[in-house]
Amino acid sequence: MRKASRRQGTAPTIVDVAQAAGVSPMTVSRVINAENNVRPSTREKVHAAIAALDYAPNPAAQALAGMSQIRIAILYSNPSAAYLSEFLLGGLDQASRGNAQLIVEKCEPDDHEGDVARRLAAGGIDGLILPPPLCDSARILTALAETGTPAVAVASGREEGEVAIVSIDDYAAAYAMTSHIAALGHRRIGMILGHTNQTVSARRYAGYAAAMTAATLPIADELVTQGLFTYQSGLDAAEQLLDRADPPTAIFASNDDMAAATVAVAHRRGLDVPGDLTVCGFDDTALATAIWPELTTIRQPIAEMSRAAIGLLLDIIRRKRAGEGVVAPRRLMLEFALIRRQSDAAPRRRPAARPST
Repeated sequence: MRKASRRQGTAPTIVDVAQAAGVSPMTVSRVINAENNVRPSTREKVHAAIAALDYAPNPAAQALAGMSQIRIAILYSNPSAAYLSEFLLGGLDQASRGNAQLIVEKCEPDDHEGDVARRLAAGGIDGLILPPPLCDSARILTALAETGTPAVAVASGREEGEVAIVSIDDYAAAYAMTSHIAALGHRRIGMILGHTNQTVSARRYAGYAAAMTAATLPIADELVTQGLFTYQSGLDAAEQLLDRADPPTAIFASNDDMAAATVAVAHRRGLDVPGDLTVCGFDDTALATAIWPELTTIRQPIAEMSRAAIGLLLDIIRRKRAGEGVVAPRRLMLEFALIRRQSDAAPRRRPAARPST
């Protein structure tokens, strides 16, 4: 090993390490960043030079290098602006902390969504974050498997398989909310389902159905109607439920957008919430506290889920670069919470009909 020439009293630089190891500064950078395209013998020389010179990488330089070397894309298509806003804020924060470059790209759920994923992979993306509904896209997951691109699906109810998953227990959350409504005394509890293109929709319905059964309450078809996770679909679904001959006294919507729409329909019909109708949501987005009454809802830690997904993906990418082999997909389950506000109450007792004379 050649002795590096540098001024006495100055901290060693990456150039000094390169001269001592007899390699280029770029090779030293690759070793420091655990890239796997360096020969083992060369890697040993660089590590020996680093130890001999007591070299410590500059944190700012490492940050800049990391940003140029790890590129992550968030591929989104979500009908809820409130959900997407929280998700992006969490993702941007964690990407900054992890020294990763974050690219945000919209992708409409259609026949070409797999092509979008392939284009990003071909363009040098190291990994993808897939929030709902794209977390359940078979076309995208197939494209990622073909290109060998790591990904983390967020808020997916699917079993572990092709990609890592960050989620909450949607079944348990829906069970908890339905049980809470039943404990208030409601017997006719309606539900507005989420879009069929998301696996969590089925998980939330399963939790609702299980809680209804546990409370010995009937699960009537007339109490369940389809929604699409959009405000407009919530309006339509609430109208259908409240038009029933024997309407529900409580409605549990699969997200806050549809719950807020249900409150609007109730007000338009002159119904008091929660006096005449209990309304509960799911997600605890900013919308939950932007309406009156504020929504009782399930708090899904959306921003934290996004942060966790970024951190998990960075770990997978770095392990892959370090040559640690194929990293098995993992599921990270975060905690949910039932947040009670002003939109739920015991059902109002109606006066008994007077006997005819």
